[in-house]
Amino acid sequence: MDFSYALTPFVAWFAAGTLKFIVNSAKAGQWAFGLIGYGGMPSTHSAIVSSTAALIGLREGVDHPAFGVAVTLAFVVMLDANSLRRQVGKHAEAINRIARQAGSKGEIALRERMGHSPWEIAAGILVGVCVAALIHMGGA
Repeated sequence: MDFSYALTPFVAWFAAGTLKFIVNSAKAGQWAFGLIGYGGMPSTHSAIVSSTAALIGLREGVDHPAFGVAVTLAFVVMLDANSLRRQVGKHAEAINRIARQAGSKGEIALRERMGHSPWEIAAGILVGVCVAALIHMGGA
């Protein structure tokens, strides 16, 4: 039984998450445990879906119907990461700013780091494709 199709997105998630932690820590100048989550470089969501699509393309061929389904899913996830979730983050920033100006105390601020820029998505795709290629070459 071939577990590589289940293993690949997990490895891509771990690789992208580790890279994101390193990038966030370097930017913050300290361990960035509080910055783990949505948003940032690279996009973990993009890494996951692109690794799956890439592995299917490498193993089954780009003319296989499963590749078409995987690319469609990846496209939807990446559009969501760039548009909807990015807008949610911008709304959270505005709501938090209004709450601060109103002198709101004791309220929990909304999470502002949501969504991804096109560069963060591209970096996620690169991570995902690299993971898929490594797993494909390794024969896992």
